[in-house]
Amino acid sequence: MVVVLVDGLLREEGLGLELVAGRAGLGRRVTAPRIQKPGLALTGYTEHVHPERLQVLGLTEIAFLETLTSDQRRAGLEALCAAGPAALVITRGLAVPAEAAAIAEKHGVPLMITPLMSSVFISRVTRSLEDQLAPTTGVHGVLIDVLGVGILILGKSGIGKSEAALDLVMRGHRLVADDIVEIHRRGMDTVYGGSSEIIKHHMEIRGLGIINVKDLFGISAVRDAKKIELVAELMEWNEEEEYDRLGTEELRHLILEVPIAMIRVPIRPGRNIASILEVAARNQLLKFQGKHSARDFAESINRAIAEAVPVGRTLDEVE
Repeated sequence: MVVVLVDGLLREEGLGLELVAGRAGLGRRVTAPRIQKPGLALTGYTEHVHPERLQVLGLTEIAFLETLTSDQRRAGLEALCAAGPAALVITRGLAVPAEAAAIAEKHGVPLMITPLMSSVFISRVTRSLEDQLAPTTGVHGVLIDVLGVGILILGKSGIGKSEAALDLVMRGHRLVADDIVEIHRRGMDTVYGGSSEIIKHHMEIRGLGIINVKDLFGISAVRDAKKIELVAELMEWNEEEEYDRLGTEELRHLILEVPIAMIRVPIRPGRNIASILEVAARNQLLKFQGKHSARDFAESINRAIAEAVPVGRTLDEVE
């Protein structure tokens, strides 16, 4: 299970967090990207307080606490901290109630402040947590940005994935990752791929060795991450196998439970794989716009055949 430690958020740039109390709890885990605003929990009703989430106290919550007596504030904050939140964050740089610091220290719950407004802080920390808590996996392949379409090239070792990607880079397209593609999911239906820091911008070309694409072709030939929108599986040509010649077959490849459009490209001497992948990217762009060339062609053929057959007669009778 992927988790984020509160200590990591405290050190993250852009959140402006400063620790006030509860240093002993910096090892607490954040297991969900969604934050909570305590609301009724400050009155002692903690039924819906989710453990291991950030609790954000903004202007409304602090103003409410100021209307309570010291004993009431203490009771509400005791109940909130006892519910097991990952941390408490007070926004806008608002003054921290004395009871809050003491109770947070007692329960080992980090209490932090930020100068950011609640809406800004929530937006930033949610985005950060979504990235860090996203399901991840690694696949052996090459990821390249072709005309804005992220193509993940798969296939067995030595079949020519890196060579095809190198051809595409020389045509002006951009390398994202070679050999090992690190993939993480954003939301429920989107996956992004990138490279590890160690091998970023490098490719292995058999017979040539390791090359640095950024140094050879410039910064415009690489990018750090890209949404994966098409999977291209390279496979050896098999004379006995039937291949889709019309392109009407809709294949899907599951990555982290997200179905991605897929094509299978048989390899044989004389086939220009880079050209095929470039055309596949252009075709995918058309599909994003609702135009499916192969399906439209098949429908046109069927319509022409239907119009050529007289009413009441079958194709066999016409022949």
